[in-house]
Amino acid sequence: MSALTKLRSPVKPMVVEPRAILCSTGNRVKPSKEIAAKKKKPQVMKSPATSNFSASTDDSSSTTSSSERSSVKTADSKKMITPSKRNGSVTKLNSVAAVGDILPESPGPVKRCHWITPNSDSIYVKFHDEEWGVPVRHDKKLFELLVFSQALAEFSWPSILHKRDAFRKLFEDFDPLAISEFTEKRLMSLKVNGCLVLSEQKLRAIADNAKSVLKVKQEFGSFSNYCWRFVNHKPLRNGYRYGRQVPVKSPKAEYISKDMMQRGFRCVGPTVIYSFLQVSGIVNDHLTSCCRYQECNAETET
Repeated sequence: MSALTKLRSPVKPMVVEPRAILCSTGNRVKPSKEIAAKKKKPQVMKSPATSNFSASTDDSSSTTSSSERSSVKTADSKKMITPSKRNGSVTKLNSVAAVGDILPESPGPVKRCHWITPNSDSIYVKFHDEEWGVPVRHDKKLFELLVFSQALAEFSWPSILHKRDAFRKLFEDFDPLAISEFTEKRLMSLKVNGCLVLSEQKLRAIADNAKSVLKVKQEFGSFSNYCWRFVNHKPLRNGYRYGRQVPVKSPKAEYISKDMMQRGFRCVGPTVIYSFLQVSGIVNDHLTSCCRYQECNAETET
């Protein structure tokens, strides 16, 4: 009876107790389903490189996070040492300031008209800074500048300026009365000396113009009054910004040229007259960006 009871008793199924497995987060017990699923997965042979990579995944993630934190700190530190400008002042961060903000700015070069370059003759630069465009109201000086404007056909301004003393000596300091008394022999001797390379036509024109200046002085009181009356005794201010805008002649110069020719002046075309108006300050043709533009205007007002 006891044996039969044992045979009829229900059979208890075998239960496999889960086994503790070592993981990266500590010892934990995996459920039986995970164990069964793991048993069904085929085993794949891993290469040494793959195994090393899988083994070092946790370490690399921690290293990456630390490197990102260090890069963020570096970027923040760079931002902190960058100087900021507020209201024209320099704010120093971490005792670091930009050197360019501390050093004083050096003044730029003096701006002059377009025909003065870094390679220009020093006497030419001085002529621009001290004479060209300055209003002239003295008869001898005006006659000298008229002769120089006529000589521009054979000379350049730097050449004329270097020969200025020779011009003054040969033409009696540009005294119209003295030049008007030059004989034919005296005029031809100026050409023979070789100091001046003026043509015979220009030499005769200078002598004739000196006589015309004396006639103008009798009519208008002075050669200065005759010249300045064309602009109502006030310089014309053109105010050009660029050198290409400055003309070689103007309607005003053409009008003055015709009037002078009617009075016996020679070699006084519109181009010559416009050069004369520029150098004598009757016309202020300094560029507006030139340092002498405002200075010549101020000298006129005083």
